[in-house]
Amino acid sequence: MKLNAYFSAFRMRWKMEWQYRGAAIGGLLCQMFFGLILVALYRVLYAGAPQDRPLASVVTYVWLQQAFFRMLTAADSDLTDKIRTGDIAYDLCRPLHLYGYYYVRVMAQKMLGSLMRGVPMLTIAALLPAGWGMAAPASPGGLVLALLGLGLGLLCMCAIENITVGLTMRTLDPKGIQAMLNLLMMILAGNILPLTLFPDRWQRVITLLPYAQMLDAPIRLYTGEWALTQAPRVLLTQAVWAVILAALGMSLWRQNQKRLIVQGG
Repeated sequence: MKLNAYFSAFRMRWKMEWQYRGAAIGGLLCQMFFGLILVALYRVLYAGAPQDRPLASVVTYVWLQQAFFRMLTAADSDLTDKIRTGDIAYDLCRPLHLYGYYYVRVMAQKMLGSLMRGVPMLTIAALLPAGWGMAAPASPGGLVLALLGLGLGLLCMCAIENITVGLTMRTLDPKGIQAMLNLLMMILAGNILPLTLFPDRWQRVITLLPYAQMLDAPIRLYTGEWALTQAPRVLLTQAVWAVILAALGMSLWRQNQKRLIVQGG
């Protein structure tokens, strides 16, 4: 019964997200614009000073990051409003694990939001001329592993989002925490600058952090930056971080529920 309840929460959030088709179109146009600007900048960079990484790999990295930008930044604003107003007390009456309930909700939000923007964007990017568009995967196996890595990355993103919410329960103001974590996420996940362009010494550390497991890891599997023989290590790292982050989030939520005080009538 509980699994059905979580599935229902997932489905309802999915349907709610589907109502924002206009916002998805606006987001698609915005991310396409930024993607073209970034690709143009990297083309100029490579024209002036060729880099070790092939330009096609960097361009593909940019398009994949832009396509799944919504997955990185989507947040459950309904939950933060409930925390601020105290309406979260009603959710405590649900016969469900509160952390799991909101975990599946934010998962549905991130998944559908990314599909609505990402699928048409990647289709357009694949049709652009060489040097501007997205390249094909390095191998069929790399594509399958990249999709599996993207799923594990989604679990990490949802877990980090719930940690952010857990901290919001203590401060009652999500703006500062979300701004700080979003900045860290975009930098260390490779959205602002591909992590493949960082110095190799830095990459040895950055690629082990949880942020790199979100999009950088599956993109490297897609482009062949990481060989198929390295895939088990990459996927295991993602899975370990997904478990650690979920455990931290559940612990934080449990502590918050013990000290929760709701005022009003």
